[in-house]
Amino acid sequence: MRSPDKLLGQESVTASESTIDSTADSAAASPEVEIVVPVRNEERDLAPGIRRLHAYLKDRFPFSARITIADNGSTDGTWAAAVALAGQLDLVRAVRMDQPGRGRALRSIWSASDARVLAYMDVDLSTDLNALLPLVAPLLSGHSDVAIGTRLAPGARVIRGPRREVISRCYNLLLHVTLRVGFSDAQCGFKAIRAEQARLLLPLTEDVSWFFDTELLVLAERAGLRIHEVPVDWVDDADSRVDLVATALADLRGIARLGSGLLRGSIKVPLLGSPSPGGPQRPGGENGLPGRPGGQRGLRSQLARFVAVGVTSTVAYVLLFVVLRSVMAAQAANALSLLATAVANTAVNRRFTFGVRGRQHAARHQARGLLAFGAGLLLASGALAALHALSARPGRGAEVTVLLGANLLATIVRFALYRSWVFRAQRKRSPQARAPRTGTALPPPDRAAQAGDTVPHSASLSTPSSLTTSAQPTRSAR
Repeated sequence: MRSPDKLLGQESVTASESTIDSTADSAAASPEVEIVVPVRNEERDLAPGIRRLHAYLKDRFPFSARITIADNGSTDGTWAAAVALAGQLDLVRAVRMDQPGRGRALRSIWSASDARVLAYMDVDLSTDLNALLPLVAPLLSGHSDVAIGTRLAPGARVIRGPRREVISRCYNLLLHVTLRVGFSDAQCGFKAIRAEQARLLLPLTEDVSWFFDTELLVLAERAGLRIHEVPVDWVDDADSRVDLVATALADLRGIARLGSGLLRGSIKVPLLGSPSPGGPQRPGGENGLPGRPGGQRGLRSQLARFVAVGVTSTVAYVLLFVVLRSVMAAQAANALSLLATAVANTAVNRRFTFGVRGRQHAARHQARGLLAFGAGLLLASGALAALHALSARPGRGAEVTVLLGANLLATIVRFALYRSWVFRAQRKRSPQARAPRTGTALPPPDRAAQAGDTVPHSASLSTPSSLTTSAQPTRSAR
């Protein structure tokens, strides 16, 4: 736990991650709610956003509150503006961290906070502040443990471009498929958590950047905490400096790390509340391991894994297309994006979905997978050609939306081809498996006698029984 030290009239908190310098007076009364506003190079937007938030808290918020400006690695005049605001507004303090990272800033400040409820919001105030009271009230009353603003639930009113809309929905769909989460929106910059629960979960988090939100929510749900969702009014910031491609790739790596840790048991989450649907449950059974292929249960397991791989491939495909589209024509960007993701898709499905290991037949599987990819390419290219036939200069968002739908349809076609053709040879029973498990392959007693065998009749009768007994473990293992 961090220990505060007074130095030259300012408060400094030393942590393993960074050093925090704050303009706040440590003797101030503990607030019921602390709202952290992480900023990095936000010199222009900082003052308007903080003044607006401060006015709302003073005039319309019924609980005591503190605003903490968390400057994490700014290189412009953000820190000077933060210090000025802390000197002018009584509810505001400023904290400086040398290293960048929103997750790092939130973890450090929340861990040292003396408030009952810990919240954060983006400095641009894209989320309407009327949602703040519904966000923290269930936590202060003890009804819920975590609260999030959501742009994807019924009742939310959202204004944003199609590219952000597609990426956001794909990302949250990916979370539902791979980690089986129950919450609807992991990325909205408007969240709160009860302090006592945060102190237990924050040490389990690893991410220091944008994936921190998702990681904390997944851990909270796995711990059985109640997550309250507030549909918000949200307007996209046209001047956002977030690198969508880099952030999306980092999020995919975070999902892989978190999912792997939960599956292997290296991330141990304490059960803090009643299990919620999709929370502590593990996909595929109690230990999180998938069932064996075969029959209806095997089909469901394969389909779930294929969907997870397909959604991941689709997100990677969209991101790659957006990047390539800036330097080449739409058809070329589409073909290269599909080719790169198809090769990876086949390799992952070969091992992860259909359980084929080793290098045997790997080249044949890739060749067949590329033929399945060709069917998807024709489908996506045809959809893109139809769009350009209808509109001479369609927008980038329209292209991405059409290709997304076509690629999802192509994914369904690929699953049918993978299951019935690409990996079919590996699903056939081996000659040993087709051999009878009883003594029918042995000569019958009369034939044995004719052959001059001296096997006693009692031994010949006991042979099938002994073989049947030895085969029992084989059937149960299957």
